Amino acid sequence: MGKYFGTSGIREVVNQRLTPELALKVGRALGTYLGGGTVVVGMDTRTSGEMLKSAFVSGLLSTGVDVVDIGLAPTPLTGFAIKLYGADAGVTITASHNPPQYNGIKVWQPNGMAYTPDMEAELEAIIDSGDFKKAPWNEIGAVRKADPSKEYIEEALKMVRLDGSYSIVLDTGNGAGSILSPYLQRELGNRVISLNSHPSGFFVRELEPNAESLSVLAKTVKAMNADVGIAHDGDADRIGVVDDEGNFVEYEVMLSLIAGYMLRKFGKGKIVTTVDAGFALDDYVKPLGGEVIRTRVGDVAVADELAKHGGVFGGEPSGTWIMPEWNLTPDGIFAGALVIEMIDKLGPLSELAKEVPRYVTLRAKIPCPNEKKGKAMEIIAREALRSFDYERLIDIDGVRIENSDWWILFRPSGTEPIMRITLEAHTEERAKELMEKAEKLVMKAVERA
Repeated sequence: MGKYFGTSGIREVVNQRLTPELALKVGRALGTYLGGGTVVVGMDTRTSGEMLKSAFVSGLLSTGVDVVDIGLAPTPLTGFAIKLYGADAGVTITASHNPPQYNGIKVWQPNGMAYTPDMEAELEAIIDSGDFKKAPWNEIGAVRKADPSKEYIEEALKMVRLDGSYSIVLDTGNGAGSILSPYLQRELGNRVISLNSHPSGFFVRELEPNAESLSVLAKTVKAMNADVGIAHDGDADRIGVVDDEGNFVEYEVMLSLIAGYMLRKFGKGKIVTTVDAGFALDDYVKPLGGEVIRTRVGDVAVADELAKHGGVFGGEPSGTWIMPEWNLTPDGIFAGALVIEMIDKLGPLSELAKEVPRYVTLRAKIPCPNEKKGKAMEIIAREALRSFDYERLIDIDGVRIENSDWWILFRPSGTEPIMRITLEAHTEERAKELMEKAEKLVMKAVERA
């Protein structure tokens, strides 16, 4: 983690660490880094979006960079627009699934992939140096407004084909997905029932699309006798899914199903996921010709791996999916279309979900001040390796220890002052036993750090 950038760009409470002054500096730094060209800028529905976008755009213009302002736009649309307009970078003003008091700045490369930690470190160095490019009066950047929604839908319709028509309940969480996701589904020929689809920075539900936050979606799917429920977070880079029986489909199960469908659709190949993904994915995709590769947590790490080594699909167990045939930007909206295509070709989601092996996954968050994370992780690594009888160790992002029938991941959060514990075991009893031991270990480590 850098001084300003975390796992997923800059993400802070508005008017505390994330001020218009900082947004201005980041805009000036990006313009200086690029040295010219064009940047696409979009924002989610947060009340602070316009304020931060204006400051950020001013910074870019001052360096002589032109701006394509796509206004209210989900992150996937920003990623799409970069390629559409041949831009040199893209930026979304968003805090994704964080609460409404947060906002953020996330920068994207010309290929649709997020800026890597190294690129973000270069931006930080420029910010701290204060040595910004200053364009003379006759070379200041220009702004033009654009809406790439129509082109996005047209391109998506070329890649997703349905034989039937389906009834979908769509919960966009008052986020930026509201302006695009329901319209794509309608153009696919589906009947769309919208929930929380008025764009607003005062969110009706928690934005992370999980079983708890989607309880109303689940009830609505059942009440309307719909084929599926689809939900997004604030910038629609994530997807949450409810099956035809009104049950939230666990992230791990959905990740396995869509990875398997991508192998069927595009052929055998690599499936890239993160160190917090469970064994179900490996067990489900191997018979379909999939080889699972694990990398650091965060969409940029997944996209980086896909860009370097190729792959059929990349995804995290948070509902963040990347379809390289489409774009290297995580895209919950296009993912929603693919879920319908999978149902169209393979059958009801409730039946498909039964094919995925079920293991017991537990997650815990332990409060830990950011400044203590490094020392705490050193202690955790040392103690975990001593306390648990494990067969394999993966330390590319936190510490993951594995045995044939369980694994535990200890990892500092890149966006909050917490330590995360994620584990999986074949039985609930074993999972609880492992979690009890892991929580004690982390709490002691944070105390001692």
